[in-house]
Amino acid sequence: MNKVYLLTGGNVGNRQQYLQESARLIQAACGKIVNRSSIYETAAWGKTDQAAFLNQALELMTLLAPGVLMEQLLEIEQTAGRQRLEKYGPRTIDIDILFFNNDIISTPLLTIPHPQIAARRFVLEPMNELAPAYIHPVLKKSIAQLLLECPDPLPVKKFSLV
Repeated sequence: MNKVYLLTGGNVGNRQQYLQESARLIQAACGKIVNRSSIYETAAWGKTDQAAFLNQALELMTLLAPGVLMEQLLEIEQTAGRQRLEKYGPRTIDIDILFFNNDIISTPLLTIPHPQIAARRFVLEPMNELAPAYIHPVLKKSIAQLLLECPDPLPVKKFSLV
């Protein structure tokens, strides 16, 4: 069984409903969600002239291999109406694999751990709620330490509890 941390997020339509629906689809197609962070709201990162995002971290137990899991997640995004029209653009749902066990993976489809974790407060806040002591397999620092050192100035606030 593989322990995977995912980050879901979106800023189009009923954001909270898209997070809930994507979690339902992930559980149906990929494995068991054993833990969820609160939902957090953050101003858009990267392309700032758009609505604020809601994000939630999920802890997933899955039998799927990383590439197969990524393919399933991309299908779930598509089912939820995700359109990839511009980098960092608005979206109904985005599902990122943050960590897969303690694996380090680099393929054309997949980079694990996600390469931007340490620079994004909207990733670290919900991950810190789920697994503050988890050690990043490349950076060799805990999630809590990465959050303390995070250069991202965007405020991240709790939108709702689990």
